[in-house]
Amino acid sequence: MVTDKSFIVLAGGKSTRLGYYKALGTINNKSLIQRVVSSLGFFNSDIIVVIGQGQHLPQFTNYPKLKTVTDAYTAKSPLVGIYTGLLASTSGYNFVVACDMPFLNPALLSYMLKISAGFDVVIPRLGSLVEPLHAVYSKDCLFAIEQLLRQGNYKTGRLLSLVRVRYVEVGEIDRFDPEHLSFFNINTKVDLEVARELVKKVPQPDSLRHRGDNNWSEE
Repeated sequence: MVTDKSFIVLAGGKSTRLGYYKALGTINNKSLIQRVVSSLGFFNSDIIVVIGQGQHLPQFTNYPKLKTVTDAYTAKSPLVGIYTGLLASTSGYNFVVACDMPFLNPALLSYMLKISAGFDVVIPRLGSLVEPLHAVYSKDCLFAIEQLLRQGNYKTGRLLSLVRVRYVEVGEIDRFDPEHLSFFNINTKVDLEVARELVKKVPQPDSLRHRGDNNWSEE
């Protein structure tokens, strides 16, 4: 496994459909951001939480390796968050996740880090869809991202055409997370209610597998 690693949590979204700052939505009295940070604490690595300009989060007193940084650009875009996190990181490889992913799978995270050496991006792919907010990015992406941002291009898909990419295909994902709950993310109040039920470990029907999956994008 890559040892020179950090984790970047993007927590700067608009949360327009949920109606309030999604990072603070709760499941079993624990906020979404707390659930994500707790999952990443398993790795005992630096955690960088990226928030939008003007946003605020409670302090995380139990995680001395955690720091919070503010988006380097005013534009609300995951690519801005990725860029900001990479700038703040001292690690060569950085696993980026969204703050609204309450079911991260440590085994899948470990696997993706293990295969990341020699690539700029390691990203899950299901058919023509990729998940840029559950992916490993190397510091070598910084130059390409900066050029895109200067051009006003905020699409992560464009970055993938400029760097060395290792796609993690569905067969690999299924070895660790056959229900694909790692990619379940919260966009609406309905998603939040579904997550509250899922956390009770109710068996998952296939119809729930891709609910709340709007982080996915075309290659």
